[in-house]
Amino acid sequence: MYVWPCAVVLAQYLWFHRRCLPGKAILEIGAGASLPGIVAAKCGAEVILSDSSELPHCLEICRQSCQMNALPQVPVVGLTWGHVSQDLLALPSQDIILASDVFFEPEDFEDILTTVYFLMQKNPKVQLWSTYQVRSADWSLEALLYKWDMKCIHIPLESFDADKEDIAESALPGRHTVEMLVISFAKDSL
Repeated sequence: MYVWPCAVVLAQYLWFHRRCLPGKAILEIGAGASLPGIVAAKCGAEVILSDSSELPHCLEICRQSCQMNALPQVPVVGLTWGHVSQDLLALPSQDIILASDVFFEPEDFEDILTTVYFLMQKNPKVQLWSTYQVRSADWSLEALLYKWDMKCIHIPLESFDADKEDIAESALPGRHTVEMLVISFAKDSL
C-alpha cells in the first residue's frame, strides 16, 4: 500500500478544518493506508474506515494504520462500490464521506457515486470531500453528478495551504496536479 499525493492534500484539508471535526461522523471510502481518516480521527471525529470487501489485504492495511496510530477503536468495514451489502446497510448516518484518489478508473465512477448516493439518502446534508489526481482531460464527473442529482464545488488548494510541492514536511504532492472537490446533493433545500 502507498500513501498517494491526493491523501496528503485531503489530510491537509481536514487539518485546516480540524476545529469543526470533533464529534462528526466520517466515513472514508477506498481508504487504503487511511491517512485522511486517521487525521480526522486524531482531530476528534468518529471515523469508520472502509475499503473493498473483495480485497481483504486492503482492510488489513486499514486496521494496521489504526493500530500504528493508537486508534484501535476505529472500525474498518468492507464496502464494494456499487454493491449493497449488510455492512453498507448497517452504516450509521454520516456527516462527511472522505474519498482520496478514488476517481482514477472511469469505469468505477458510477459505482462510487451510487454508493455515495445511497449514503446521502441517510443524511441528505452529507458532503463528499474528495481529492483526485488529474490524469486525463478526457474524463469528467459532470454528467454522472447531474444524473445522480449532485453538485460539485472545486476548492482552490491555496485556500487551505495545499498549493505547495510539499505539505507538512511531505514531498508527496510534488508536481502532481491534484484537485479538491466537495460534492453534495444538488438541491439546496435539502
